[in-house]
Order: sequence, then structure tokens, then C-alpha cells
Amino acid sequence: MATTVLRGGRVLDVAADRADPVDIAIVCGSIAEIGAPGTIEPPGAAVVDASDRLLVPGLVNAHTHAHGGLGRGAVGDKVPLELFLNAAGAINGQRTIEDKYLSAALSAAEMIRRGCTAGFDLFVEFPAPSAEGVRAVAQAYAEIGMRAVVAPMLADRTLYQALPGLLDAIPEPQRGYLAGIAMAPFETSLANIRPLFADWPFDRDYVRPAIAPTIPLHCSDEFIVACARMAREFDIPFQTHLAETKVQAVLSRAKYGKSMTAHLDALGVLGSKFSGAHGIWIDRLDMDLIAQRGGRIAHNPGSNLRLGSGIAAMREMIDAGIEVGIGTDGSNTGDGQNIFEAARLAAYLSRMQGPEYGRWITAREAFEAATAGSARLLGFDKLGRIAPGFAADIVFLRLDQPQYVPLRSPTVQMVFGESGSAVDKVMIGGRMVFADGKLLTLDEAKLRREAEAAAARLDAANERIRQTGASVHDFVGAFCVAHGRAGCHIRRRLDCLPA
Repeated sequence: MATTVLRGGRVLDVAADRADPVDIAIVCGSIAEIGAPGTIEPPGAAVVDASDRLLVPGLVNAHTHAHGGLGRGAVGDKVPLELFLNAAGAINGQRTIEDKYLSAALSAAEMIRRGCTAGFDLFVEFPAPSAEGVRAVAQAYAEIGMRAVVAPMLADRTLYQALPGLLDAIPEPQRGYLAGIAMAPFETSLANIRPLFADWPFDRDYVRPAIAPTIPLHCSDEFIVACARMAREFDIPFQTHLAETKVQAVLSRAKYGKSMTAHLDALGVLGSKFSGAHGIWIDRLDMDLIAQRGGRIAHNPGSNLRLGSGIAAMREMIDAGIEVGIGTDGSNTGDGQNIFEAARLAAYLSRMQGPEYGRWITAREAFEAATAGSARLLGFDKLGRIAPGFAADIVFLRLDQPQYVPLRSPTVQMVFGESGSAVDKVMIGGRMVFADGKLLTLDEAKLRREAEAAAARLDAANERIRQTGASVHDFVGAFCVAHGRAGCHIRRRLDCLPA
């Protein structure tokens, strides 16, 4: 068994907030031994000089969307979630299998460049998922050498069918046209992916399947129950967008007579394989319910701000007993795949939720959520730590960068100061995938050329759909503003706070 030794790197100890030099022996992709410098010298070992580098576990993205890679820049500026969804057909439509691979490769490349070694990817295909599409996205991660949970994002209702009253707010002739748009029957969607789930062709130590009914309002109850049944059958994770916006929270109570969380629990969905993305507009009763069932939350502070969705109550979730992971969302809603930034925002935003500084999210908590917490949400129990028995997913940070000079508090200086600019090398499963400013598993120049060509082709192909969305933009916006102003006992935005 070949051994690699990382020589003299300073391993971050977040609990002690220190980083002492060590040697690390890696065997078959896992950390076998950690010892003082010069004490690990197996014969024939490959040696990597890690001196003057801060070694940290690979970051883990608890929630992203591979299709956002090719959608970057297409969402516009002042766009809340529902208006983004109004334009989603134009952003994601007409894609070939090659486009789906390309978009996933773009997202994966950015994650690795920013020190992220694993991610939970909810990607979409219109009008239904396909085995070929799932395989293409998974293949992109496998070839770049990144770990991923690949979850086709499913719905059997369009935005206009999902939000009660929205079609009535849109005038003719657009109303009639939009009413005629349909997603594939849910039986078709599940039949398309079942054979692939039954015979998954990728190494599950790296790339695993999952299932993701997109937003409960966008799915019939029968569909949600069928997705949960499939998750149990194949023992795979289940993730959905949970109360991401106030519009969703208000309309869920109007439709179900209870919160979105309580409705999912009544359907038997909540459990140890369940994770809710965002979880902004949930209250303590919802949190207690998720915790009791063993579910988790993927906190996406960057996209929550970008889309104006609100500030999730991370501390209250932790108090309730929920394990929280950190995510970026897609590159077209979160504007990037930078988990360092997301972890910093998770800590910073907690400071805006009250003067009791003892309840603020610490740098240590934010980093642990972005590593081991997110890893457990993905179902990888041996990621997120640099310790014997854990996978050798390791990020090398240059200590000569300004954010680390002088080095007093490595945890605080990294979480609050790191942008990804200090990432020098990235190792996944003991294999170096990024070094000296270059991805070693992918031709990025070729990727860029293909992305530019694909974007031009797709923008032209989707122009008519874009125009249709633009024609109802103001009506959808007015509908959502009205529901965003509705009374709600949960307060997650500044406009909801007392004067």
C-alpha cells in the first residue's frame, strides 16, 4: 500500500484555536497516522512539503445546484426567489446532456478552487429528470475527483400551479398559456431514475445518489410520499427547500392549515435522512419537530441575503438540537461556491439577531458546521476532520497571505478572513486535485470555451421563454410582495421587526 507523508504542515485544532506543525501519513486515501515532525518516515513514502501551510479539513457544501454553473449572471439583480423561479425555464431550458455535465463541472471546479471537497447537489432537468442527466452530473464529479451527493430535483407542479392564487393574479392571455404548462407526471419522474438508483454505477465513497422534491408546495402530497418511500427503499438522503421564503410560509399555512414542516411530518417525511435547505421561516415548534425526528438543516446565508429571503435562526436551531450544515446554493442565486464566505456570513449574521453576544455563532461553530456538520448531512461520517481514520480530504492554506500575518488565532483569522485566496493545494482521498493555481483533473481553458459557447447557444434557444417570463414579471412580483407583507408570527427580515 503506497504511503504519502505530508511533512511539517500546521494542522488546525479548532477546539484549542492553535495550529502546531505535524507530519501526516496517508494510506489508501485515509489518514493513517499523525505525529511530530520527523517522526513518520515509512520507507518508500511519497513526501509532500506542507511547511508554512495551514492544513484544514476539506469544506463541505450542504446545499448547491450544479445547473447554476451555466446560469451564472442570468438571474438579474433585484430578484427574490419567486421571480427567479419565474425565469427558471429560460435559465435552465433546452439543455443537452453535455450541457448538464458542463454545468456540473463548472460548479465542481469552483468548489475545489475554494477549498470545498464535497457537496450536496440538487440539479434540475425539464420537464423531468432522466437517468442520462443524473449520470452526466455524477460523471462530472467523478472525473474531477470530488465527492458529491447527486440529487435530481423533482416537481409535478409549475410555479404557477404551486402558489395558490398566483394564476388569478396574471391577466390573459398569459394566464391561459401558463396554465397549460405542465411538469411530467410524478410517476414518470420516479420511473426514470429508479433503474439508476437500483444499480448505481459510481463509487459510493465519492459519488452517491439522493432524491430532492424541490419545494413541498411544488409537489403533490402523493409525490412527496413516493419520494420519501424511494429514499427509504434505497437508503439515500432526502432534501427539500424548507420554508425558504415568507411567501412559502404564508401560503403553506393557508393551504395545509399548518406549517410546511408540520405538513411534511404528517406525511411521514421527517427522519434521519431528511434535510431542509434554508429553513428560514420555521419557528421553534418546527425546529423541535425536526430535531426529534433526527433531521438536519442546510443553512445558506449568502443566497438568503442575495434573494432577500431572510436570516435563518441558526442559534435557535442548535438550541433545539438540530445539526446545521452550511451551503452556498447555486452559483446563479448565491453568486458563487465559496463555503469560506458562507461560513463567515453564518457567524456574522447571528450578530444581527440580538445583543446577547454569548449567543452569537462562533468561528469554531461556523467552521465545524461547514465541515463535519455538512459532511454528516451528506451521509459521510469520515469527512470533516484531520484525524486518523478520516478521509484525507485536506486543504493547504498559505500562511504568508495577509489574513494570517501575524498568526494569533488561526480559527478566527481563517473563518473571518479567508476568501479562498490562500488555497494552495487541495487533496481529496489522498489524491492531489488542485495545486499551484491549477486544477489537475480538468482542462479549465477548454471548460471556459465550452461554457461560453453553451451560454450563447442556450440564451438564444430560450429567448421566447425568457420573454414570456418577462411579460408576467411584474404580476408575479406584486403577488409575492403582497404575501411577503402578510402577517406572520415568525420574524426573519428587518421589515418584520417592531419599529
